[in-house]
Amino acid sequence: MAALKYAGMDDTDSEDELPPGWEERSTKDGWVYFANHDEMKTQWEHPKTGKKKRCAGDLPYGWEQETDEKGQVFYVDHINKRTTYFDPRQAFTVEDVVLKPKRYDGNTAALEILQGRDLSDKVVLITGGNSGIGFETAKTFTLHGAQVILACRNLSKARKAIDLIQQEWVSAPHGTSQNRPITGHLLSLGYLL
Repeated sequence: MAALKYAGMDDTDSEDELPPGWEERSTKDGWVYFANHDEMKTQWEHPKTGKKKRCAGDLPYGWEQETDEKGQVFYVDHINKRTTYFDPRQAFTVEDVVLKPKRYDGNTAALEILQGRDLSDKVVLITGGNSGIGFETAKTFTLHGAQVILACRNLSKARKAIDLIQQEWVSAPHGTSQNRPITGHLLSLGYLL
């Protein structure tokens, strides 16, 4: 609080109110930035709240964005027949909320990581998909709609894994009796040596 008082920013009614010498502006595509006329600097973050803002939506009805001969953007209000360099959308700015990605660790299950994702347009090749981590990965991708190819050294074990995954698909809430596109292929990289 002492820093705000020292900077002359403690006597305002609103945290969105700009300190003396500051101005709120926006770019052509609606991102809000702040100009400090005392220090001749600009920044994306609000000088008091530290939050980023952007203009919400399109220009209001009857408004148009133009550029003057100096390259400056100005706005034309065709209804009231006037122009301004102030973006009318700035009256309706919204905070630019950055969602922090969820952190995953060794205890996180693959189903949790892919929660809510549709992988029906993906093809996944998994080596060693008949057991262990490979099996769990194949099961998760299949349950999320991906076409899964198991590349295994033992084709009979691959077929057993495919049967288990398809049984789980049928018992899933969204499953059907139609088998998911999961196939097994013989692959042993030992033959390449």
